[in-house]
Amino acid sequence: MQRPDSGDTWLGLTDRELPVHDVGDWAVRPDCGAVVLFSGTARDHAKGRPEVSLLEYEAYEEQVEPRLAALATEMRRRWPDVGRIAMIHRVGPLRVGESAVVVAVSSPHRQAAFEAASFGIDALKKTVPIWKRERWAGGESWGLEAQHIADIDAEAG
Repeated sequence: MQRPDSGDTWLGLTDRELPVHDVGDWAVRPDCGAVVLFSGTARDHAKGRPEVSLLEYEAYEEQVEPRLAALATEMRRRWPDVGRIAMIHRVGPLRVGESAVVVAVSSPHRQAAFEAASFGIDALKKTVPIWKRERWAGGESWGLEAQHIADIDAEAG
């Protein structure tokens, strides 16, 4: 996954290892004194699911980037100072310790960067059609219960 040639938004979906460190470096701008980077990594357990050995992500690929773009637009509306925004998610199988998603936000000041990044990952999980399957000692499942995909507008409230 390559950095964008221009612009201040890097969005994507890939079946390859996420470029977490490259995203963090890319998010830096001379006018931004804060960069917040979130990397969601596969862990070895979940509630009621000991010894998780594999996570696998699947997506409605045609809808991922348009929804990420709408989310980036909403983040810029809420936090006009935001400099760069990156949101990249991985699909396919992941081993424990690998990054499944990365969100980075730069801003002149830390409060806006933290708030925008937090909103970004929370809204991404609710509005972008990406699903996770876990395999653990004793079973596997695509989730604890059905999850409805919300519209960006619902998250913007």
